[in-house]
Amino acid sequence: MTNTSARLPTTEPQDTERLPRLLRAMGAIERVGNALPHPFWLFWILAIALGLASAILSWTDVSVTSPADGKVVEIHNLFSGAGLQMAVSTAIDNFAEFPPMATIVVVIMGVALAERTGFLQAVMRVSISRVPTSMIVFAVAFAGTMAHVASAAAYVILVPLGGLAFRAVGRSPILGIVVAYTAIASGYDASPIPTPNDAIFAGITTAAAKTIDPEAYVSPLSNWFFNIASSIVLATVITVVTKLVLSRRSDLEPDADADLGDIKDLQIDRKERRALRIAGLSLLAAIAVLVIILIPQSSPLRGEHGSLTDSPFLDGIAMIVAALFALTGIIYGGMTGSLRKPGDVPKMMAEGIRQMAPVLVLFFAIAQFLAYFDWTGVGDLVSAASARALGDLGAPPVVLFLGILLALTIINLLVTSGSAMWSLTAPILVPMMLLLHVPAETTQALFRIADSGSTAITPMSPYFVMALGFLQRYRKSAGVGTLASYTIPLAISMTVTWTVLFLVWWALGIPLGPGAPVR
Repeated sequence: MTNTSARLPTTEPQDTERLPRLLRAMGAIERVGNALPHPFWLFWILAIALGLASAILSWTDVSVTSPADGKVVEIHNLFSGAGLQMAVSTAIDNFAEFPPMATIVVVIMGVALAERTGFLQAVMRVSISRVPTSMIVFAVAFAGTMAHVASAAAYVILVPLGGLAFRAVGRSPILGIVVAYTAIASGYDASPIPTPNDAIFAGITTAAAKTIDPEAYVSPLSNWFFNIASSIVLATVITVVTKLVLSRRSDLEPDADADLGDIKDLQIDRKERRALRIAGLSLLAAIAVLVIILIPQSSPLRGEHGSLTDSPFLDGIAMIVAALFALTGIIYGGMTGSLRKPGDVPKMMAEGIRQMAPVLVLFFAIAQFLAYFDWTGVGDLVSAASARALGDLGAPPVVLFLGILLALTIINLLVTSGSAMWSLTAPILVPMMLLLHVPAETTQALFRIADSGSTAITPMSPYFVMALGFLQRYRKSAGVGTLASYTIPLAISMTVTWTVLFLVWWALGIPLGPGAPVR
């Protein structure tokens, strides 16, 4: 990469007043979103609404045939004495046994070591600092899809690095900010590397699927094959749209007095480079050992009859992923000095858990709501009625898929927390689609597309505001409409292409992940 501080010719910034409809739409989304309560309170409000619905349905003697075993299930009144008894006596168990709980805590402990020792930051810097100029857009975009292993820290680390990387090759740092932010936001659920989100979504999907099949289990790797292909396709789409559309805009030059940052921030020193190399080789060696252990049919990590799809390996994949992250973090931190003593390991793990505290608090409300939903029988009623109605319509699966994508995309504009949105919609969508013979893993893949695509354009996302702050380092006059006008062409193109990829994937019957058929 050639370092240069030369500026491109200065041009007048585009007047955002040319986008009145866009600004009005963004303003409406922001107003409606701001009117919504915090997701924690939203689930308690929904629990009250569920209680009212269950009381009315119970008083009118509404019943439903259980989709699980064909038996008639009566609707139970959540506001009855039995409902109060259930809510009080099961609250702790609901929280403790909530599927994503233990999984996400274990994964985060490993990821926290890799992040806080500086290993993940070094990987991101190296991934975009040693590529030819012609590949810089793809490199930043693909790094954005991989950055999700660092969860929310991906925005803090990669977005400003994207601006520096573009400036280093003589391109607009504003464009680098936009590419990095959109790749992370609108490709958030397409990581080729297993992330904490995979564990969260799989746990929520498992809980929803159990209403139909008590033995259901959705692995954190259930969409892995699809995620790998998606990350490559989305990075390619970003590259093409950036070249054909965004690069031709006339407002890509930063302000004359903008602080362009130090290109040296992209570089790593000799100690870091050596530590990164050793940590990487150690990771490869650990994976090789794991593969060797898995090869024999009699491997203790295989299941009955040598199965890999139903095996201790997949059951414990969260622990394995956490251990691999921890290994790289410990080696890298020990060699660079960011990990000074053994006592720093649990301290860093605890810091990672502390960062997840808001999510764990939200999980408490979600776990209670889902337990109430299951106990009242309202979930069975809605799922069975919806599946029956859709079955009577005789609509082809593609139409159902597109309808689900559209509905979830609209919800995502307002409820930007992926775990909150999936917790809200999975109890309806997963059982409904299972009754229509669509696997839970397939419905989850649809959710991934909707949960990611519109994230880059909604001002309700806290990371939209964060990205705007980074953009304003280069142009002080930039506003919500400015950033949205950059991200909308990318987000729409990514969503459309990702949807087409899913439909082709489904039509060809390619497994979504290990032991996860698409249909």
